[in-house]
Amino acid sequence: MRVSFPYLVLAALGALSLYAAANPPSPAPGYPDPERLGAEIRAFEDSDRRLPPPSGAIVCLGSSSMRMWHEHLASDLSPLTVVPRGFGGSTLYDALVYLPRIVLDLRPRALLLYEGDNDIDFGVSPDGVRKTFDALVHEVQHALPGTRIYVLSIKPSPARWALWPEMREANHLLDLACGDDSLLTYVDIATPMLDENGLPRGNLFLPDSLHMNPDGYAIWKSVIRPVLLENEGRWERKPEPAGKGG
Repeated sequence: MRVSFPYLVLAALGALSLYAAANPPSPAPGYPDPERLGAEIRAFEDSDRRLPPPSGAIVCLGSSSMRMWHEHLASDLSPLTVVPRGFGGSTLYDALVYLPRIVLDLRPRALLLYEGDNDIDFGVSPDGVRKTFDALVHEVQHALPGTRIYVLSIKPSPARWALWPEMREANHLLDLACGDDSLLTYVDIATPMLDENGLPRGNLFLPDSLHMNPDGYAIWKSVIRPVLLENEGRWERKPEPAGKGG
């Protein structure tokens, strides 16, 4: 079979894309091995095979703060169609590594992202958080051009208050990153979680002083839902199960 030069170029680009997905950028110092979370990723894949999630939805990706919202995500963000993808203990680098397996195949129209909390706790610098975020954005936009990403600020918590200066700097860098791209939106959930003295509101947290109780998620809902409705409401439709259609 005769293969034209344009065909060879497209094939090469496709191979490079697959290579990039299988070989994400090297992590910044401090990131743990993503394989520690492999069982949770395989659980998502097994569930998706049994009941394919809808395509064209909003995928909600993040660490345990996102995972613990799973039960109420659909009702809190109704009438928007959302797919929960929170996995406990994850970092931005974990999200980057597992994008092809638990996000990109769903062909979402938008991504709601909460990461960075654990990154800073593992010792990753604010600049490392920003660079990993930039790499994640690049992968999403390369695979699904036009996908909108809503990045939530890192939350303040009593348990990690000593790390707040680094978290606040990471939030600043994430805000700057979103300011440079019309497809990125920074959503500040941190400010309303602070009291009049600039300290974390203890009544928003479970006894571990890290994860949120229903009052904490009520804050998130009050901030996030209006942003998504304003920007995503016009795109809402009845999504098709992933893998169907042309």
